[in-house]
Amino acid sequence: MTSDNMYFILTRQPEYPKHINAGCICYMSVNKHKSTLRKYPSPSKFSVIFVGSRSSLDYEIEVSILEELSEPEAGLLLALSEDAERLKWYKEEKTLQTALGLAEGTAVTVEEEGEELRGIIRYIGGLTKPTYSDPLSGTFFGIELQEADKGRGKTDGKYQYKKLFSCPKDCGIFAPFSRVRPVVSSSLSPSIHQSNPPLETEELAPGDRVTYFIGDKLFHGMVVNSCGFMVRISTDTDHSGKRGGEIEVPLQSIAKGEVPAEAESMDVDTTAVEAHTEDLYLDLTLNSLVEVSVTTGNLYGIIRWIGTLPGRPETMAGLELEEDKGVSDGSFKGEQLFKCPPRRALFVKLNSCHPDSRFQSPSANHGEVMQTVNHADTEMEPDIGKLETVPPVSTEQVNQILIGRMKGIQGHCNSCYMDAALFSLFSCSSVLDSMLFISTKPQDAPIQNTLLFDIVNPLRRKGFVEGRHIMKLRQQLQKHGYSHSFTTDEKDPEEFLTVIMHHILALDPLLKLSAGSKVQESYCYQIFLDQKHSLVLPTVQQLLEHSFHSAGLKLAEAPSCLILQMPRFGKKFKMFDKIIPSLELDITDLLSEGPQQCMLCGNLAQEECKDCFEDPVFSQTGFKIFCRKCSLQVHSHPQRQSHKPADLEIPKGYISRGTPQTQALTRDKLQLFAVLCIETSHYVSFIKHGPNSQDWIFFDSMADREGERDGYNIPEVQACPEVGMYLEMSPAELANQVPRDMKGVAKRLFCDAYMYLYENTSMCLYR
Repeated sequence: MTSDNMYFILTRQPEYPKHINAGCICYMSVNKHKSTLRKYPSPSKFSVIFVGSRSSLDYEIEVSILEELSEPEAGLLLALSEDAERLKWYKEEKTLQTALGLAEGTAVTVEEEGEELRGIIRYIGGLTKPTYSDPLSGTFFGIELQEADKGRGKTDGKYQYKKLFSCPKDCGIFAPFSRVRPVVSSSLSPSIHQSNPPLETEELAPGDRVTYFIGDKLFHGMVVNSCGFMVRISTDTDHSGKRGGEIEVPLQSIAKGEVPAEAESMDVDTTAVEAHTEDLYLDLTLNSLVEVSVTTGNLYGIIRWIGTLPGRPETMAGLELEEDKGVSDGSFKGEQLFKCPPRRALFVKLNSCHPDSRFQSPSANHGEVMQTVNHADTEMEPDIGKLETVPPVSTEQVNQILIGRMKGIQGHCNSCYMDAALFSLFSCSSVLDSMLFISTKPQDAPIQNTLLFDIVNPLRRKGFVEGRHIMKLRQQLQKHGYSHSFTTDEKDPEEFLTVIMHHILALDPLLKLSAGSKVQESYCYQIFLDQKHSLVLPTVQQLLEHSFHSAGLKLAEAPSCLILQMPRFGKKFKMFDKIIPSLELDITDLLSEGPQQCMLCGNLAQEECKDCFEDPVFSQTGFKIFCRKCSLQVHSHPQRQSHKPADLEIPKGYISRGTPQTQALTRDKLQLFAVLCIETSHYVSFIKHGPNSQDWIFFDSMADREGERDGYNIPEVQACPEVGMYLEMSPAELANQVPRDMKGVAKRLFCDAYMYLYENTSMCLYR
């Protein structure tokens, strides 16, 4: 498959931006690359986006320091976390090419904590899914350890609760190519000896769970021992129905792992069909959430295909299961009927499927199945004909409407990123309500209707949104083709917000950034810092100012809503142990145009000095801007005589007044209204719903669970006034707070912040 992007690696650090290092990977679209090359004279710079910046901002980078990469090469290098290490291994051309030739089943050694362990490659690919802003993720090797090295791994093939391959506990390792060496080749390291015999690519060991076939039926059991081409198995239930026996089976009739008894023979539980059963499943359509009963319990999934199969008169359904308990990737006897990950597809009779019973309404009895939902895009609520608006929940209404168990948005199947984002945006704020009413294309109207009538209005009116409505929105987004895994996989909040605001609703960009003479537009802003920064316990105000200073950015205009992503090394690693929330964000000095005050005397500022920004003699916040008189005094000091202040752009109306005098200039400020936090890949949110320091609530869409696999998640909203107590502390007091000893849920706000949401209360709602 041809990539839509061209990838490059920086061979040395550019002059601008300063936070980008040699070894960074960047990209541009193929079409943009072609159109750039057509220009005359030949371009000296490419406009590229950096992978890992978590934003769509592009930068002009000299062509002379860019080396083109193939997409597979870029994937391998992105698995290395350090820029310098990435550049080092890029220069090892032979090593990189050898890694590109590795395949699943190859016998390798993997370096782990200074030791070389023997294993077999079971998986090659990303540990996380690509996102809108990062279209390529790092390529890792999943290795099952063999022989004496079994048990020295760190996984059973799962990464962050997602199964990427199967192996016994602590027998798996995920590693980048720099630590993996093929046994049959010494091209990666001179220390590998050619005499090492290759390991067998598949083997059965005592204790392995297996599936074996007798005739056209399959059974499960555990390997006792293996003798040549025959394997002795301790059976769960043998062909006569007895439990606990042993049987010898030919090796070719055995599959490692467990395949459900509902393989392509379609033998599901044959419980008696009640009268009018057809009425139950006629409402089931493509993308319906269903459950099916099998011999081992209930399986849950989504209908991806409906039709008939050769030799079977019944209407059949192809399900994409939530877990790896299926039999294929959507193919049936060599024919691809739909696509899904391996071992996720299961084909069953349609009348064996029932609506997923795990989604519960707050008033329903736990044993009752919720009303079946028609997932057709044309579905509308009875009152959708009138454009009903429900205002955000006010501070006075929070306790009555939002607080409690089974409140907020019910989570299901990796939906926490969407639950937390929607609750943050719409529960107590109307800053982005224009999304709900903006004119849309006919094909996008169902998504907007779902957002308004199924999610926002119920949340504000009743304080609760059933999980099926979020799944309906995810299905609609997936149907539009922006991702084939919106209904199953975890995403980033910024990816979801960008898709729905930009691609679906065509909302004007929330953010316009000025970089020199160029204006860049975006919906979110990823904060990044120069490696030489001196921040230890920063506020959000300081982080934003340092990021703008480092990148040479200004705001082209004051935004109505500002969505800030905190600096992190991916979702897993934080750059700071704590970040202090700035309840108010002063953006006056960040604007590219408009009158500003001298930081010393308060008169109209006329110059800005970037060299003074980190001078410890000045305040730790705010850009360093001066009137002419103060600038001359400041820069007369020997330590600052080499500084180069630059003139500010002053509106003509102020210049025409003559000599600048002290004037009452209005400061542009944004108010914090929500914070999204992440811990171990789970998103939650904090809402600042009122003016008092204790007006905080905490939302978790999966705070508790009723039942196990057959159960459902219980969302919860709770008041967290303790947050106000910590915000009133001095930085020194806050720095001394031990996270595990912080009261209530405050630790998660200060230590796990992922995204801050600010609103401009002085701007009109509609632009």
